[in-house]
Amino acid sequence: MTDLSDKNILVIGATGALGSRLAARLADHGANVVLTGSDRARLAALPVPGRRFVVDLATQADTAVGLAADATGGLDGVVVAAGVVAFGPAADLDAATLATLFAVNATGPIALISSALPLLADSAAEGREPFVLTISGVVAESPTAGLAAYSASKSALAAFMAATSREARRSGVRLIDARPGHTETGLVTRAIAGSAPAFPAGFDPDVVVDRMIAAIVGDEKDLPSTAF
Repeated sequence: MTDLSDKNILVIGATGALGSRLAARLADHGANVVLTGSDRARLAALPVPGRRFVVDLATQADTAVGLAADATGGLDGVVVAAGVVAFGPAADLDAATLATLFAVNATGPIALISSALPLLADSAAEGREPFVLTISGVVAESPTAGLAAYSASKSALAAFMAATSREARRSGVRLIDARPGHTETGLVTRAIAGSAPAFPAGFDPDVVVDRMIAAIVGDEKDLPSTAF
């Protein structure tokens, strides 16, 4: 079991439905949480203790890691809960939408995790059981028509996590990718392109977050869609 007390954990996307809940649960477990988001007002309003930094994940991945490490004196965990979605057929996809999907869902998180790994390896050397948690979602397992580009961006993150998890074992850093099915976060109402189809009722976000926290504490190494 991993004890989260006094662990220094960076939460990317802390103003979102999942990110805010994850940050609150981590703080409840005694972690020192560093909160980041792109909206200053929403970040300031979060009822979660911890340092706060306005960060654009697409362009400031290294900045986020440096700010968190400087604020806490080290880094023991990274949670990436930021993401954007776009709907519509691949034939209607424009370059700007594609670039944003990959910047926020794939290349930004990949750059951030890569930047954090040396600090997490230092944490492992001190016996602090560091981890990374990402949320690629069920589309990484089952790419979905009408969500081709979104599925591709999330699949890229999942592939990176799977390969990097094997690399990081030697240094004692645990990487967990979570792939829950459709969850009622409201993300579908904030699409950067297209309109959402009529989804069936999704998972309760509190239940999804509790499962992810259980995986962190329980030393799990992967959370496929069947785990939810």
